[in-house]
Amino acid sequence: MTTAEKAQTLRSLYEAPQILRVVNVWDVVSARAIADLEETTAIATAGHSIAASFGYEDGAIPRDLMIDMVGRIAAAVELPVTADLDDGYGDAGETVRRAIGAGVVGANVEDRLRPLSEAVANVEAIVRAGQAEGVPFALNARTDAFVRAGSRPAEESLADAIERGRAFLDAGATAVFVPGILDAETTTRLVEGIGAGKVSVIGLPGALTSTEYEALGVARISYGPLPQRVALTALQDNARELYAGGVIPAGTRALN
Repeated sequence: MTTAEKAQTLRSLYEAPQILRVVNVWDVVSARAIADLEETTAIATAGHSIAASFGYEDGAIPRDLMIDMVGRIAAAVELPVTADLDDGYGDAGETVRRAIGAGVVGANVEDRLRPLSEAVANVEAIVRAGQAEGVPFALNARTDAFVRAGSRPAEESLADAIERGRAFLDAGATAVFVPGILDAETTTRLVEGIGAGKVSVIGLPGALTSTEYEALGVARISYGPLPQRVALTALQDNARELYAGGVIPAGTRALN
């Protein structure tokens, strides 16, 4: 498929009645391992995990290094790739233009609770970049209304998320990513306020299952840095067993 065709495929996955499940990856080998699963329909990168792989704090990795890695991932798989591009690195339109050049066809870009007008301008710049490149780029516009809420009441965060989500969709976003541990009531109100098939969530410990979110009208679920943490937990646990005289587990697969 061409880049534009992959982008359209990704957009159709957001629009499908089934929830889009993406298990986040952080390098070429993790991307290939996930892409090899028949259940996988798209690849999503985790910015936190890529940053950690290079020794950076979340959000502190240089743009060039991030674009290089997501480009390597896109080149290694046949599926559409949507990338976590943090807050757009100060120039969201240019960042997305470069990501498209690297083969990426969708992205999460976070608002970090900037003033709404600034956040909307970022969305508009991303949409223009996709149009200029001839790619129907699938923007999963993220609002940090809950994760950066501080001590404000939950009702205010919910109202803010809905206002921002509607504005992002009006500006051309494909979906609205609202990270946080969202219960059924909050999720229902988000979907009612932003739109069925337009809300994207993260599968954190203590959150609902993907099937439960699907029943509530959620469009996409991803898992952020959690898959990398699962992998590193398995690595550390096995290392302890090896230090204690154990062996590599039977059934270990060659996935590289």
